[in-house]
Amino acid sequence: MPTTDNWTRVVVDAATERPDAGLLRRLAHGETAVVVLRNLLPAEVFADNGTRIGKLFANASTTSYANGALTTIGPYLAKYLQDLDGYFQAADEAKDMLDEAAFDLADQVRAGLRDAFGLDAVSVAQEPDGREYAASVVRIHADGVRNPLHNDNIMRDAQGTGIALTDLAYQLSCVVCLQECDEGGELRMYRKPWEPVDETYKIQDGLGYDEAVVDGYPCHEFKPQAGDVYLINPTRYHSIERVTGRDRLTMGFFMGFANDGLNSAVVWG
Repeated sequence: MPTTDNWTRVVVDAATERPDAGLLRRLAHGETAVVVLRNLLPAEVFADNGTRIGKLFANASTTSYANGALTTIGPYLAKYLQDLDGYFQAADEAKDMLDEAAFDLADQVRAGLRDAFGLDAVSVAQEPDGREYAASVVRIHADGVRNPLHNDNIMRDAQGTGIALTDLAYQLSCVVCLQECDEGGELRMYRKPWEPVDETYKIQDGLGYDEAVVDGYPCHEFKPQAGDVYLINPTRYHSIERVTGRDRLTMGFFMGFANDGLNSAVVWG
C-alpha cells in the first residue's frame, strides 16, 4: 500500500480548537484522507447513546452478498434505490424506534458539526413533497466481518430516480465510533475517485470492487477510537478491514453540499 505524506488524516481536539474552515473543502476535493474530531461531544453523550442503541440490536437487519454482509439498524438508501417508497417508510419507522429509545446521537453530532465548522445548517434531507430521509444508520461489524473495497456516490447511483440528492455537488460521510473492536476494523482510504472504466473490476453479485482497482494509489489507514467523529470523502475508494473480537459499532450519515460554498449541508442514512 503506497502512501504519501499529504494523503493522511487531520486530528482536531474539538474541546480546545475549532477545525480549520478549509478542511471540508480539502475533503470534498479529495486532498485529505480523514478528518478526525475528538471531544466533539461530552463523553457521557456517547456512553448513554451506546447503551440505548444496544437495546435495539434485536431490530438489526442483515443484507447478505456473495462476498460479505451488512448489518444495520435503520435503512440505508443505497439498498432501496429501486424501492424509494419502501425506503421512506423504513426511514419513518426507524425514526419512531430511535425516538422511543431516546437515541439522539445523530441530532447532537449534526449540531456539533454545524458549530465546529461554522455552517449555516446541517439538517436531515427532505424531498420537495416533505418526505424525510433517515437521519443516520447504525452499522454493526461483528467478529470476522470485513467491508470490501467500495465507493459511495449518490449523485451517480441515484441517477434516473428523480430524488433531490442527485443535484448535490459534493458528498461527504460522517462516522461516529461507538465501540472499538479488539483487533482489526481499520478504515483504509484510497486517493482514487471512481471512474466508469472501474466497472470492469466490479464484483458480480457481491459488494464492491476487486482490490486491483486501487493498485498504485496512495492509501491511508485509520483505526478509530470510541468517541471519535470522523469525516471522509466516500466517493474515494475505501474499505474496513476484518474485525476481531468485540463488535465494531458505528453510527453514520452522509453529508451533501449543493454548491462550492460548502456552507450548508443535508444528511441522510
